[in-house]
Amino acid sequence: MKMKSQVSCVDEDDGESLAYFWWKTAAKSDECAKLNKLDFPDVSILTPRLRLFRELERLAVIAPNGLNELRHKLIGYRSGDFWVPTGGINKEDMNIPPVNTILLVGFSGSGKSSLINLMYSILGRSGLIPFAQTSSGSRSNYTTMYMEEHNVLRSMRSGFCVFDSRGFDYGNTREALEELSSWMSEGIHHNQLCLRYGDCIPMSDDVENDVMRSSSKFVQRRVNCVMFVANIAEIYKALKAGDIKPLEATRQLFCSPALRKSNENPLLILTHGDLLMAEERIDGRLKICEYLDITETNGVYDIVCLTEYGFLVEDFDPVSAYALTEAVYRALLISDRGHFPKRKFQDWALLILLWIMRFMGLCFAVLADIFSKLGHKHKLKMQFKITSLSKDF
Repeated sequence: MKMKSQVSCVDEDDGESLAYFWWKTAAKSDECAKLNKLDFPDVSILTPRLRLFRELERLAVIAPNGLNELRHKLIGYRSGDFWVPTGGINKEDMNIPPVNTILLVGFSGSGKSSLINLMYSILGRSGLIPFAQTSSGSRSNYTTMYMEEHNVLRSMRSGFCVFDSRGFDYGNTREALEELSSWMSEGIHHNQLCLRYGDCIPMSDDVENDVMRSSSKFVQRRVNCVMFVANIAEIYKALKAGDIKPLEATRQLFCSPALRKSNENPLLILTHGDLLMAEERIDGRLKICEYLDITETNGVYDIVCLTEYGFLVEDFDPVSAYALTEAVYRALLISDRGHFPKRKFQDWALLILLWIMRFMGLCFAVLADIFSKLGHKHKLKMQFKITSLSKDF
């Protein structure tokens, strides 16, 4: 189906339409004319700003009819369903976990927990029930202290889960990078405690409860895909004030090699865009994508998490609802593309032989160092004896 631009087809006085198409107030008349003249998606002749408008139009066109179809695919999804045969290996020979894991990471206050609630509302049809505690309302200082596994479909047969994690601090990216590398290499589990330098040490009465809550009996999950959640309003307002620190911290974490899966960057989810004017929201997304050296349209989603205010996003903003659903769908495509073949007997034998060779190499290195030191001592003793004899004569 050929996509037709709707930039100039909506009256700006139509409040209901503007709620769907917030970006139309930022589109200039010449930009609308250029988009309307394009009968095919020739993005090579478009500026980054026009490409962004075209991507937002794509979501708006597909959202009304595509949401239920895409949601149906996710409800029936089983881990490995999106795997495509490559390298001549059968699916039975691939190491596919029973559940694919999507990890949400970002800085404190970026909206990760609100995004979880939005997933429950759209994908799990939970209505207004908040499943994840957010920092809004009276508990503005709340932060997620434990890794939380969420079955956002609320299904016993769900083929994926989403993990909410503790937010990082803009001023301590080094600690954040170390923690991220640990999560990606060692895996994560439900109720895993995230203690950091400077945290208050729990009282002795709470230690037992903390140990039980963060019990390693929960299944350890290998992270298959990462969604990086960034507060576009906070970053843009800091840039306007001349503070590049939030954007630079975002770049350091987003571009970390540990987060790359299947040679792809993490998905970027921009939140709190409703706190900006339409022009600022467009400009902020372009600036962030340019600084991160990524395309402004592929793998980037602007999603407003409004469920915490008591509204069903799907009822008045199908574009946000579809964008979130497509982001989850894309994450599962990346997850199934990143599975590795199962280790066979030959692989284990080769791995054991490799470790034996490394151990032998280490032993020879230690022996060489010991004999080198002994030889040096013996040489010094001989020189001392020769010197003493020469003095006697």
